[in-house]
Amino acid sequence: MTIITMRAALTACVFATLTLSTTAALAQQTIVIKFSHVVANDTPKGKGAERFKELAEKATHGRVKVEVYPNSTLYKDKEELEALQLGSVQMLAPSLAKFGPLGAKEFEVFDLPYIFPSKEVLKRVTEGPIGQGLFQKLEGKGIKGLAYWDNGMKVMTANRPLHKVADFRALKMRIQSSKVLDEQFRALKANPQVLAFSEVYQAMQTGVVDGSENTPSNVYTQKMHEVQSNLTVSDHGYIGYAVIVNKKFWEALPADVRGQLEGAMKEATVYANTIAQKENDDALAAIKASGKTKVYTLSEQEKAEWRRALLPVHKSMASRVGQDLIDAIYKESEAAGVKMN
Repeated sequence: MTIITMRAALTACVFATLTLSTTAALAQQTIVIKFSHVVANDTPKGKGAERFKELAEKATHGRVKVEVYPNSTLYKDKEELEALQLGSVQMLAPSLAKFGPLGAKEFEVFDLPYIFPSKEVLKRVTEGPIGQGLFQKLEGKGIKGLAYWDNGMKVMTANRPLHKVADFRALKMRIQSSKVLDEQFRALKANPQVLAFSEVYQAMQTGVVDGSENTPSNVYTQKMHEVQSNLTVSDHGYIGYAVIVNKKFWEALPADVRGQLEGAMKEATVYANTIAQKENDDALAAIKASGKTKVYTLSEQEKAEWRRALLPVHKSMASRVGQDLIDAIYKESEAAGVKMN
């Protein structure tokens, strides 16, 4: 072997050693996950995010650091999905209504009024083939779906009593950017207005909108009850979230870390979904106790009137979300003993 050959071999050996050392060092570097969301910490989603942070950091022995950014402090709900796709943030938990504008309009099936007659039916959908099939539609958009987190059933708020369908006429009602929600309020003869979640309180306070729909926990933690005189417990719709990550980031994680994070997410999901109902019950009780908003629960007769007015939205939106998907949810309802019509 010549001196030049020996030097080349030595250089290659040193380079290989350095490369292995660098790779090993990188593998041990702290992995930062920025988890952005738009609601308060003291909500089902906010508490779920904090629980995931705790579990993830413990499971990875500090190898992963989860930075939680609540209340739109990092990105507003109109900005966060683009930020995730660009890799500026690694994890989100947006409302299921947010995926329509992204091109995954099938997710708007969750916005259909009275589509989930019970929590059992909802669970069959999110934890079964339907839920997983919807997540697959995000893969081509650089997004990986990890879990569905529950929030709860919606109430209506406004500065007038909302007991009958006619009470909605001409009201300016805030909605998320969802064609289904737009159609829902048009069916009630109201005027839907798309607004970012962080802008709703001020819009209510200044009269830009007359009312909105949301869960009691979101209404209470955002202080919407302070600028709305009436709240109607209607259970007409559902709000849930999809916990998602940047697909490229997720797949680049070491396999052992990814497995640890999957375990943490599974445990955090059970926690978030378990506390959701209590959080909303407590929030509704707090709203009543505040004396600032009159709380009214629909009678069975009034709910039947709302349902008759809103069920046609299923048919009018079938071409957007998919009749097959709607039928699949109907079958889950029938399997649970509830016939949809």
